[in-house]
Amino acid sequence: MPINSFENYPMSWKPSIDKTKKPIYKELSRKLEQDILNGLLLPGTKLPPQRELADYLDLNLSTISKAFKACELKGLLSAIVGSGTFVSYDALSNAYLLEDTKPKHLIEMGATLPDNASYEPLLLQLKSMIQDTDYEKWFSYGRAGGSLWQKDAAIKLIRRGGFETSVDHILFANGGQNAIAATLASLCKPGDRIGVDQHTYPGLKTVAAMLSVQIIPIKSENYEMSPSAFEEACKNENIKGIYLIPDYHNPTASFMSVKKRKVIAEIAKKYNQFIIEDASYHLLHENPLRAVASFAPEQVIYIASLSKSIAPGLRLAYVSVPRQYKESISRALYNLNVSVSPLLAELAARTIVSNQFEVLIERHREQNILRNKVINQYLTDYMCLGDDTGIFRWLLLPGKITGAEFETLAAKQGVQVYAAERFVVGNSCPDRAVRIAVCAPETLEEVEQGMIILNRLLNDIN
Repeated sequence: MPINSFENYPMSWKPSIDKTKKPIYKELSRKLEQDILNGLLLPGTKLPPQRELADYLDLNLSTISKAFKACELKGLLSAIVGSGTFVSYDALSNAYLLEDTKPKHLIEMGATLPDNASYEPLLLQLKSMIQDTDYEKWFSYGRAGGSLWQKDAAIKLIRRGGFETSVDHILFANGGQNAIAATLASLCKPGDRIGVDQHTYPGLKTVAAMLSVQIIPIKSENYEMSPSAFEEACKNENIKGIYLIPDYHNPTASFMSVKKRKVIAEIAKKYNQFIIEDASYHLLHENPLRAVASFAPEQVIYIASLSKSIAPGLRLAYVSVPRQYKESISRALYNLNVSVSPLLAELAARTIVSNQFEVLIERHREQNILRNKVINQYLTDYMCLGDDTGIFRWLLLPGKITGAEFETLAAKQGVQVYAAERFVVGNSCPDRAVRIAVCAPETLEEVEQGMIILNRLLNDIN
């Protein structure tokens, strides 16, 4: 029997469980997950202290701890040292942003899709490739040892993004998401913790959840990761590394200053932390800033994805890996992929070496600027963060409406945007904001149509 009476005792959660179902901690974690998903425990709710809950349920403390840990590894709970355990703000959000089918009857301004009117250089390269007499090699397995000149192409692209590396550091992956998954799978064990921004790329969240790697929010200063908060996490949160998007941060569209990049790199070296630098958007800027990797090349796994700068269908990423991590990440990539597509690897390399990638990037940039002019025209009275060369913006909402509420309202009016709740991490409070994908609509006219609707909604709630 419980030691204390809980008849009139205030507790945020008083579960009833069937103790005949074993193991009991799994039954309790199932009940906790169910109550969160059914809305009985709202995001941000502080759960009872584990000792109190153990007393209330007449269970061992270890049973409660194991149940909480199981839900924490699923991203449903966030434990803060000295403060307690909370229902994560993103527990109910959908982090899978690219839907299986194109949304019907909606102007798509949710998923970050580059414009599709800039691909002629790729078509010309592809036509040239299929004229080769030994074209069959494009449809076989690729071998890492036979791609030296393709690695030279990777060096050229990475240099264009603000980082100097060498061929002995280069690995190929089937896109940025694939590279992130391989990196976490090789460098982390289930239960390990990594630090991220308070709002971060949902693909990182889904991979971490799949691998039972906990992501810990690190506080920001003006949408840049705080170096002091990072150092505090190194000392007290038992993290193994951090994940960063320094340029065109997804979703907040912010840039990390060169000064902050240098300080973050120094802290990583001091505490032997790895950094995953996601460089998916570096090339959108005409003059990219120096990469974090340039300040700590022995700590940083630098991922140069081609999906946003060249084409999403070019499922390829170049990964510059420090020697201490190369063997383990290489094995993880082999286990996930065996090899990358020789067809795509050759197409990417030829496009880079011929400098046609510069034409592609410039055409994308021109489209981004045109579309952002429309965005700016309709949002002059509102705070909308982001650069005119970027493919998404971060709209801070007026009044008291939440991002999730605005996302629902916009969808009812025919426009898809994504709320801050989809990007928030753990117990961080989400911005009252939505991410607007600038290039997802098929035409400039559709961008304007979507912005007319969003502007009307903003005026109604202001």
